[in-house]
Amino acid sequence: FVRLAPAMLTDPELGRSSPAINPSKVLLPEPEAPTIASASPEATVNEISCKMLRLVSPLGTSLHKSATSIATLVSIPPVFSVMLKSLIVALLMFVSATAGSVEAASKVILVYGDSLSAGYGIRVEQSWPSLLGDRLKEDTRVGAGGTPSWTVANASISGETTAGGRSRLEVALRQFKPKVVVLALGANDGLRGLPVKQMQDNLISMVKLAKASGARVLLIGMRLPPNYGPEYTNAFEAAFTTTARLEKVALLPFLLEPVAGQRSNFQADGLHPISAAQTKLLDHIYPALQPLLK
Repeated sequence: FVRLAPAMLTDPELGRSSPAINPSKVLLPEPEAPTIASASPEATVNEISCKMLRLVSPLGTSLHKSATSIATLVSIPPVFSVMLKSLIVALLMFVSATAGSVEAASKVILVYGDSLSAGYGIRVEQSWPSLLGDRLKEDTRVGAGGTPSWTVANASISGETTAGGRSRLEVALRQFKPKVVVLALGANDGLRGLPVKQMQDNLISMVKLAKASGARVLLIGMRLPPNYGPEYTNAFEAAFTTTARLEKVALLPFLLEPVAGQRSNFQADGLHPISAAQTKLLDHIYPALQPLLK
């Protein structure tokens, strides 16, 4: 083994480096984010109560904070801290009990449909489910002492099929706990030419779920234009009749019956009723719904 070494040592062209004679002082900027709270953990109160509500379709899901109290206390004797916590807990319990009593005093009608019930192309407050809520407030026959005993929750979604409705109904029933379910799905199944047997099975499954939850059901049917052929259109219409008969629920055969004969009742797409036609739809639906509200 032979070790090779250079014949001479040379310095770099820029010269040698050497440590600084006087060390530099480096100032770091203050952090932009909040630092850890310096208050004692026992002196910090953070009580947040939240409630998830599924709103009207095309409405989305929103998070409503029913009560929020955030306080940071510094150098407070433990006895006062405990008293403050107890007071906040008591207030939250009172608010929750009050809200629960209000909800209990009002029974829910769940409207469960597609774009025809979701107010497609018009303002939500113009849709027939919203108008239903207004009518229930005015109808003393379904109220008690001038106080409305029914409220409307519209969980309709534009473009929904019976398969999609079936997949989310159980959650909606748990969320809204309705006493009455207005089931108005099937139009999109027909327009897409989906198998009628599949649609009927979905309708029956949804009716069973609603009944098992303790709700009464109003099933609203649909009809298709004749260009789908007599065999398909007849089977499609019969699926609603068969479902209502097998499950022994109320049936309104055709949602659009009072407006279907006049083109001026529809938007430019020829499928969705205009705002002025929504009252006609409600006048058509309300007599079939009223017996379920007794």
